[in-house]
Amino acid sequence: MTPRIPNSIALLIDADNAPAGKIEFILSELAAHGVVNIRRAYGNWTKSDLGGWIKVLHENSIQPMQSFDLIKGKNATDMALVIDAMDLLYTKNLHTFCLVSSDSDFTPLIQRLRADGKEVFGFGEQKTPVPFIAACTRFIYLEEPKPVKPATATKPKPGQPKADTDLQTGQNLKNNTKLITTLRNAVSASADEEGWANLSNISNRINNESPFDHRTYGFKKLVNLFEAIDLFQVQRSQNTILVCIAKVGGKKVKPKATPKDFLDDDDDDGIDIPF
Repeated sequence: MTPRIPNSIALLIDADNAPAGKIEFILSELAAHGVVNIRRAYGNWTKSDLGGWIKVLHENSIQPMQSFDLIKGKNATDMALVIDAMDLLYTKNLHTFCLVSSDSDFTPLIQRLRADGKEVFGFGEQKTPVPFIAACTRFIYLEEPKPVKPATATKPKPGQPKADTDLQTGQNLKNNTKLITTLRNAVSASADEEGWANLSNISNRINNESPFDHRTYGFKKLVNLFEAIDLFQVQRSQNTILVCIAKVGGKKVKPKATPKDFLDDDDDDGIDIPF
């Protein structure tokens, strides 16, 4: 059997618009998707503002790419990164590009890479514009999600998982129309004749459709997000997690049947399914 060749990833960092303290998180996330063979950070390294990056570059074998300011108040970092990305697209056998920035100017670059069949992972701060996020295959925030105000926060119902942050749960999640539409469409498209959908199929569907990431909403696993919203019903087995739509327009929806695999399986064997 021919050994599987790991996915090769190019990590391109806009150091002017990215926090140096998050590099370990970024590399850890990318390690689940392949090998980061190309690691470059762009900026004018003569500036004291980028001092926090210096130690990080050495510790993580990231190549600093120097871009001097051509005129006062205007740097050439963005253009240098774009040129390198296009060179890599045509000269290297890469499947995935990772762009670390919160600058919407890179949106056309992401769209061009996607048009050539490449995956593009984006990492940025909460201020990242929507067009940049939407263009990515997957986008992950580098900050903790913003908590809701105490006056609007709702406590999870008994049995529902609590978010890992102070992010909104329950009714507040249901008020997020875009989130609910994404989840409901993915369940409907993946469901069998009885109305149940395998969580792994749901996850694949969501990833193919949008840059959605459940951690944005404060949950480590996708299944916990579904369990926190009473619009969906979740069934767990030893090796399978199934989801169905439980409410539409405020009215309850009953699945046509209980999944056969769950009729005689009430055990919780502690297996940790990564969804």
